[in-house]
Amino acid sequence: MPDDIALQPLTRRRFVGAAAASIAAASLSGIAFAETSQTIADVAQATDGDKTAIRPLRAHVPESQLVDLRRRIKATRWPERETVTDATQGVPLATMRKLAQYWSTDYNWRKIEARLNALPQFVTEIDGLDIHFIHVRSKHQNALPIIVTHGWPGSIIEQMKIIDPLTNPTAHGGTAADAFDVVIPSLPGYGFSGKPTSTGWDPARIARAWVVLMQRLGYQRYVAQGGDWGNAVTEQMALLTPPGLLGIHTNMPATVPDNIASALKFGDAAPAGLSPDEKHAFDQLDFFYKHGLGYAQEMAGRPQTLYGIEDSPIGLASWMLDHDAASLALISRVFDGQPEGLSRDDVLDNVTLYWLTGTGISSARLYWENRLNFFAPKHVTIPVAVSVFPDELYAAPRSWAEGAYPKLIHYNRLPKGGHFAAWEQPQAFTQEVRASFQSLR
Repeated sequence: MPDDIALQPLTRRRFVGAAAASIAAASLSGIAFAETSQTIADVAQATDGDKTAIRPLRAHVPESQLVDLRRRIKATRWPERETVTDATQGVPLATMRKLAQYWSTDYNWRKIEARLNALPQFVTEIDGLDIHFIHVRSKHQNALPIIVTHGWPGSIIEQMKIIDPLTNPTAHGGTAADAFDVVIPSLPGYGFSGKPTSTGWDPARIARAWVVLMQRLGYQRYVAQGGDWGNAVTEQMALLTPPGLLGIHTNMPATVPDNIASALKFGDAAPAGLSPDEKHAFDQLDFFYKHGLGYAQEMAGRPQTLYGIEDSPIGLASWMLDHDAASLALISRVFDGQPEGLSRDDVLDNVTLYWLTGTGISSARLYWENRLNFFAPKHVTIPVAVSVFPDELYAAPRSWAEGAYPKLIHYNRLPKGGHFAAWEQPQAFTQEVRASFQSLR
């Protein structure tokens, strides 16, 4: 671990001082994002100049930015309609038109801003970069600390629905013994975290920073959870085997065996002898590799070229919606007025956070930084729990999970849900997290 990522323990003096600073509005100063002079987040200055102090954060977007956002949406220069009747050419024009209409007229950012500010939010510098995080302690004794990491195109908004069920289980069908203290950081270059100005912030470096964050919060034993990039970071944490990390939970595990990966890479047929679950997973991955990797390849190869998503809110939204076929289909149904696990506001809360923080390109650079094979087993040796949602990029079979994780402590296949499981199916997700770590308490 580098010298500049060394442990800086949280003292009562520093914590109380930072909390007091959050109350005194006069002591707040702004962090500017997206190279603009307008402030969208206020962070308390450390009274002793210690950047590693834990400083409260409060979000506030100037009305002028929201007016500008609506103006840009209304000024969109639209392409012609796609020449097919499905989504095989990308996000349908009808979906984006409906999204734009709602975004520019009825959508209210102030609602999610108030919800964010009702949560304890903080910033601390780790390895030279400001890291933003939500930190909610349970009222129940012996709560198990958990650090939950989002992915792309997600954010802290992706996990907000699970905070109260995890920290306050007795109000959500659980018992006091199910309680968690919850830490949800924003990945570097995402949301209110700092944007790296040099290379090197890959999943392994983020994992080291997360270990420091949990130490800095005073947690000597904890668990970790993640999907998408959150899984990559969480598995890298597990590989560090820090003394306090008891186990991990993933809703997008890395389990693909070598023979399966080889067949997919070269476009070969599925190997003989696969079980029905294994064949289904192979087919899902084959479809994703052939039809769903375009966005990842562009961000991995040329993230700086994506100027359009930094300049056009509709460009950003369409880029984010086109993550995977199942999620796009669900979001299209949402804007058609059908009830789903996500709402129109859910979708636009997340996209608007990216827009207002100017993190379209800075978030994309994580793909450029990464050198890991996303779905290959990483040889994690600590306890691992796996929850399989059917509309994930692939539904990991139990046989693959057992091969990838020698200490598999929980495996369950859910009847509904996709890539954004905590966001879309928060009740089922919460129950999975509770069950996953019950044996480690």
